[in-house]
Amino acid sequence: MTINMDKEDVLSEILQLSRSGADIDKKIVKKFHPTLMRNALHYFSNWENAVKNSQSF
Repeated sequence: MTINMDKEDVLSEILQLSRSGADIDKKIVKKFHPTLMRNALHYFSNWENAVKNSQSF
């Protein structure tokens, strides 16, 4: 698994998607943003934790 984003980049991208009104459901993100999902799961135990952490970023 290639990790090419740091933790802050992951949180920033999740926040940007959310603020733009994009659907950040894990199935949608996995399909349309697989690199983001892969990197998020490297830093967080699951997608929900990544989203939760992005809200306080």
